[in-house]
Amino acid sequence: MATNLALDDSLIEEARQLGGQRTKKDVVTQALVEYIQRRKQLKLLDMFGAVDFEDGFDAKAQRGVGRSPLAEQ
Repeated sequence: MATNLALDDSLIEEARQLGGQRTKKDVVTQALVEYIQRRKQLKLLDMFGAVDFEDGFDAKAQRGVGRSPLAEQ
């Protein structure tokens, strides 16, 4: 999909040099990837403290639940 954007050439060039990208397209693509990753991280941080944990929960014991005896051999 072709898109025309009016971008600050000095910002693009600085980002290109810092990131080691060869083209403006590569710079914009990398910036979008990093933007999306950052937003996902922020969503995870918003969940901090929102999940209740059960005291005494044994994660190792839980791993074996639902497995057939043959799968453990």
